[in-house]
Amino acid sequence: MDHRGEARDVPAVTADNYSGAREAVDHLVSLGHRRIGFITGRMDTHASLERLRGYREGLLVHGLGVDETLVCGGDFLQPGGFQAARALLELPVAPTAIFASNDVMAFGAMEAVKDAGLRVPVDVSVIGFDDIPMASQVHPSLTTVRQPLYEMGAAAANLLITLLAGIAPSVNRLELGTQVVVRRSTAPPRQPVDLP
Repeated sequence: MDHRGEARDVPAVTADNYSGAREAVDHLVSLGHRRIGFITGRMDTHASLERLRGYREGLLVHGLGVDETLVCGGDFLQPGGFQAARALLELPVAPTAIFASNDVMAFGAMEAVKDAGLRVPVDVSVIGFDDIPMASQVHPSLTTVRQPLYEMGAAAANLLITLLAGIAPSVNRLELGTQVVVRRSTAPPRQPVDLP
């Protein structure tokens, strides 16, 4: 479930990671962000590759170039999200928004923003992916891309039961849709102050 390799004959249930990432970029761009940092997941997973592809293509669709210095490697863990976000915030021109490949790394990114003396979302917007229960409980609550986790689990269980019964499944790959859940961690970027 949600981990698809190259072996196409292995049954799998996954979310539409590519479209979810595109929607996350759409959301940030609609707020006015043009410099969007991205924290990848482990690059040996299909989900990570598709989320990175969605991020890159989302920028291109909006006429924004892909600046590879804004792409930082992550590992789906909170300390990895913290380290990657800190590296992004230390760039000569820091991003105004950070898109983390999962909610747990987004929590780390939020910590890094606070550690740098900045505020989420006033100075830096943060968006995650998954919509785990904790996403609505952190402060500020996390804007994220919701995977239909319950439906994915149910579909995977049904697929397994079908296979155990010796019945060939009607579909070998099932991909379910995602949606952006807007909470309080994203906002328009702070406008530059015109000095006299």
